[in-house]
Amino acid sequence: MKDLGNLLIQNNPFSEIMMGNYALVRAMLESGVKVLTSYPGSPTPEIAEALKLLPKEKNPIYFEFSVNEKVATEVAFGASVNGHLSCVFFKSVGLNVAADSFVQLGLMELIGGMVIILGDDPGANSSQNEQDNRHYAKMSYIPVLEPANPSEAYLLFKEAVKISQEKRMPVILRLSTHICHAKERISFSEYTPLISDNSPHFNPDNGPYIPITSKVFPLKKRLLKKITEVALDPSNLNLNRTTDNKSDYGIITHGLTYLSLLDIMPHLKIKPDILKITMTYPLNTDQICNFLKKHKEVKILEELDDIMETDIKRFAFENDIKCKIIGKSDLEDWENEYTPDKVINVLNKCWPDFIDQSILKSKSPLYKIENRPAQLCPGCGHRSAFYAIKQALKSDDISVADIGCHTLGFLPPYQIGQVLLCMGHSNGTAAGLSLFNTERKVISFLGDSTFFHAGLQGIINAVYNKHNHTLIIMENGTTAMTGHQDHPAVGKNFSEVSEKIPVKQVLQGIGVKNIREVDTYKQADLTQAVKDALSENEFNVVIAKHPCMLKFTRENQRKGMIRPKPVKVSSKCTKSYKCISDFACPSYQFDENQNVWVQPDLCIGDGSCKQTCPESAIESSKGE
Repeated sequence: MKDLGNLLIQNNPFSEIMMGNYALVRAMLESGVKVLTSYPGSPTPEIAEALKLLPKEKNPIYFEFSVNEKVATEVAFGASVNGHLSCVFFKSVGLNVAADSFVQLGLMELIGGMVIILGDDPGANSSQNEQDNRHYAKMSYIPVLEPANPSEAYLLFKEAVKISQEKRMPVILRLSTHICHAKERISFSEYTPLISDNSPHFNPDNGPYIPITSKVFPLKKRLLKKITEVALDPSNLNLNRTTDNKSDYGIITHGLTYLSLLDIMPHLKIKPDILKITMTYPLNTDQICNFLKKHKEVKILEELDDIMETDIKRFAFENDIKCKIIGKSDLEDWENEYTPDKVINVLNKCWPDFIDQSILKSKSPLYKIENRPAQLCPGCGHRSAFYAIKQALKSDDISVADIGCHTLGFLPPYQIGQVLLCMGHSNGTAAGLSLFNTERKVISFLGDSTFFHAGLQGIINAVYNKHNHTLIIMENGTTAMTGHQDHPAVGKNFSEVSEKIPVKQVLQGIGVKNIREVDTYKQADLTQAVKDALSENEFNVVIAKHPCMLKFTRENQRKGMIRPKPVKVSSKCTKSYKCISDFACPSYQFDENQNVWVQPDLCIGDGSCKQTCPESAIESSKGE
């Protein structure tokens, strides 16, 4: 691809093959977004990557990675009520963190406009659940637009801005993993930079912005009026799409599921009519009722929960429509992504006569693909940490995981981290597990980015209420899991150098008396530090430090430094296999004779594995 940054900022219309997340940045520029905020989480971080490529002197958008999704939402809200078009983006479960503020947004007059880009995750590709955030939208009376592909993501962002500014209300652009990461040729419009307006426009008379009891009900009535106007607006009907196959049967669907349906249409002997819903909340009653009246049977083809299905059945009941409406038939219909394979199987349950059954029979794979579990990178300090920490734990000790690369400690061979809820939960959960527990030690884990995101409250609670457990902070100097974004302890933010906020000093400032700090490559020292911490009957912290080696080696390569040569296995090896079975670095492989060898393309030559071999058979290359 051409220079992406200059391409995105150019004034003339153009077309280019582009990822959905990148296309959104062009849509923001064309729409005049002034303030953009986020907390990184798949599938949306590439929006920030694209933004960073823009020439600084031409970039009109202020951007920050906030410490969590709630703060990111509040910064965007503050910018909007100050008269500036704003946007916030995060992943599906990030909305849970933002929810306390998010559910209030519809009550407020957002004079600048505000779009929430929500990366939902059907299939749980990178999340701990498959939650359908349209529930939040209905609860908060916030409109939802759902694109089916990157081109629609680009167009619908601009449509969301139009609705938001016209109604002075937030609008959700709901994406999924495949829409964010898919690429297609997109036709972009002209971009004319707006004259910068840096003056504040906040006026409390635009509110009220204080939802106390006497104000809540007028505010809610105003919001209900707005959402009704959005549902009835004739221009919003044009967002939906109808395919007329002159059939007695119809399908109502949405988003990426629509594209999956188009993929399988050639294999249907009877081709139903299709109503593709783009504004999935609020639904337009008249348009849907008219579609139902024209058909004998209508299938609601809806990924995840039965949100549209429930409303559509209500519309039919209230309007005495006799059309048979077929919704979800079993538990499998409620889970996973609606890929073409999934869609054809869902339709086969209700309309088997429509399906060419030979297609279903031919679905057996040509090749067996072995499962490949997620694993820590070669040289990862977390691997050394887990190897060392396991030596300090007894078999009945309780370990509480948290969100981050270190969540992979749950997998064999480490099997550390036996319970997990969400980011930052570990200290609260560990505190509960330590109550009425004098026999089993409790240990919790927390990443350094999560420490600032949602971890501090649990730590403060442990100090304040004198809980008895050990916290291990896995400090690798970055938000590694989502693409190496900076956090407050790093000393720089998205745009510039900033004040470092060291983890250890924060802990001392909130009253943690007992803090140990060990480099994870010093495995014996870390094992001893954890043993000492567990021997104490009070809340204490071990900071297990080592840079993220993926980030570290990349940065060194950019500086022209030569990567160390891989380690090698000498003739001292007695095939105890500790390097594979206990340390589990993916660089170590078996040959056909069950000898251990090192895959040179994987090994980064860090040598952290050498101390794990009982025969000292792992050696650095000469001169390394």
